[in-house]
Amino acid sequence: MKARDTGRETRRRLTGTVLLSLFVLSTGIAIIALAVLIMDTASDGAPWLSWHLLTSFPSRDPKQAGLRSALLGSIWIAALTGAICFPLGVGSAIYLHEYAPKNRLTSFINLNIFNLSGVPSILYGLLGLGLFVDLLALGRSIIAGALTMALLVLPMVIVASREALVTVPEGRRFGAYALGASQWQVVRRVVLPEALPGILTGTVLAMSRAIGEAAPMIAISALLYVTFDPTSPLDRFTVLPIQIFNWVSRPQAAFAGLAAAGIIVLLVLLLAMNAAAIIIRDRYQKRVRE
Repeated sequence: MKARDTGRETRRRLTGTVLLSLFVLSTGIAIIALAVLIMDTASDGAPWLSWHLLTSFPSRDPKQAGLRSALLGSIWIAALTGAICFPLGVGSAIYLHEYAPKNRLTSFINLNIFNLSGVPSILYGLLGLGLFVDLLALGRSIIAGALTMALLVLPMVIVASREALVTVPEGRRFGAYALGASQWQVVRRVVLPEALPGILTGTVLAMSRAIGEAAPMIAISALLYVTFDPTSPLDRFTVLPIQIFNWVSRPQAAFAGLAAAGIIVLLVLLLAMNAAAIIIRDRYQKRVRE
């Protein structure tokens, strides 16, 4: 018996070592591939990085071309998407976790929310094209794009908010109830302040995905040559991924360098949003602990 137990333990350790090695190797390959891609993009785009790139409109002359309209369009889309999906997502998460009865209907809704997080983004683009652009007659405008991206990231916001609410200990709720607080007072003064770091982090990361998506924007025809600043939610627009796609599709080698510079700008914007999510989470966590 001891020999069998020793043999099983040896096989388990060997299996664990092999699997760990495979996981480390896979992670290393992914990191190396990402580093090579970033270095290659940086080497091609660095000569084209300048203040002129950020402040100039697109042009057929690569020396005069810039990202201004696409950058402003991305900011518009991110701001409106956040304004739409944050209250809807957080409100849905609060209802589903704090108020909704635990029955089959609620389980069905939760299952479909998780499933919607994995739907290909192009399908949301086609839905936005049919619903917002055509049916609601919003046209190919910023608000149509923002509503489409809100549909895309709303499941992510709901899931992240629910997970943040789950992390709040039940003892905090029971303690507040014992002091005579109503359910809404418990949610507003006990649950939300403690769950807010996770909610904000998930929302900012969802906005990062909204900025980096190109397929839904192509579906609603944001593939435009825009040479003006969008000043209204009803204006036509383009975004950074679309502008990069436009430059990549051109045959001139100079536009490939401009596309690489645009990729760098987009990466910096996404990294800044991710860093903001981390800073927001850490600050609110410190406030909750205090």
